[in-house]
Amino acid sequence: MIHFNVPPVTGNETKYIQQAIENHKICGDGEFTKKCHAWFESRLNIVRGGLTSRVLLTTSGTTALEMAALLCDIKTGDEVIMPSFTFCSTADAFVQRGAKIVFVDVRPDTMNIDEKKIERAITEKTKAICVVHYAGVACEMDTIMDIARRHSLKVVEDAAQAVCSFYKGRPLGTIADYGCFSFHETKNFSMGEGGAIVINTGTEDFERAEVIREKGTDRSKFLRGQVDKYTWRDYGSSYLPSDLNAAYLWAQLEKAEDIQKSRMKIWKTYNAAFANLEKAGKVRLPVIPEGCVHNAHMFYLITKSIEERTAFISFMREKEILAVFHYIPLHSAPAGVKFGRFDGEDEVTTPYSERLVRLPLYYGLTDEDQQKVIDAVLEFYK
Repeated sequence: MIHFNVPPVTGNETKYIQQAIENHKICGDGEFTKKCHAWFESRLNIVRGGLTSRVLLTTSGTTALEMAALLCDIKTGDEVIMPSFTFCSTADAFVQRGAKIVFVDVRPDTMNIDEKKIERAITEKTKAICVVHYAGVACEMDTIMDIARRHSLKVVEDAAQAVCSFYKGRPLGTIADYGCFSFHETKNFSMGEGGAIVINTGTEDFERAEVIREKGTDRSKFLRGQVDKYTWRDYGSSYLPSDLNAAYLWAQLEKAEDIQKSRMKIWKTYNAAFANLEKAGKVRLPVIPEGCVHNAHMFYLITKSIEERTAFISFMREKEILAVFHYIPLHSAPAGVKFGRFDGEDEVTTPYSERLVRLPLYYGLTDEDQQKVIDAVLEFYK
């Protein structure tokens, strides 16, 4: 069976985990956590022209979003605008703070939030916009940030799929007030379960984030020798991951260039192999807008109908290939009905979500197995 996803392994994971154990520092913010923080901050800030973005590893992409919701001061009665075509964590983080979710439609080309439909969804209760960079392809951030500035709204980038993706030369996760990454086993870089929050709003906000992440205490300052003891300062939780997880992630980051090069080769091979299918009008391939550099997080096809997609998935499984659909729109879920509402018409979200199917793409997918996938797709559409 050719699996849809296989967690990345680069070779040094066990070595670094053992080293973390021998350091006698396996809780949060040990040697490997610091290495990961430095890796991200050096890369995020070089491209941003020296502007300060600070990074904190978290236990998941979900908890990174929860921290962002806290930093946005989301309270009961506030409204947060986001796409419905996303994972439930995007909404959960704000629902937990008492917010009402306002879903808007997505664009048919990128499956990202339709920036032209955001402004009409804003009310006097709107507090923030949470965008999702689907498949590692950037939302139209200049327009979104302009809307937010004019309406005094916070913006959060759910960049769970978008590590090493760019928008007009800027790394995704650094453009809005806060960016949130995921290092789940399905992502380009993994620590099993894990994530990170990027703070783009200055030192004071970063220090507040440190307090939230450390159970509401100023323990981070204590460990740096900035205070002689640490104490409970504010609301918080235990959002920092074990250094064992960070050690696993560090093995990935050391090989980040190799991982990205491999994934991009697979993505481009799919794209070239199916170009004629798109020209013949049989499927639609991913669209990468001008100014966007994606990270080859996934490759998907847009089929003609849900019936065709169902038949396609079944056909691929018969060939021992796992091809899978993706999100069920949140506004149609029981919790989405309870905690949110859809603004405007659902012209794209549901129809396109019912037609989208993802193909196997992961670090380590062999040329031979990829060719089997390609041959099977071409056979289905012959």
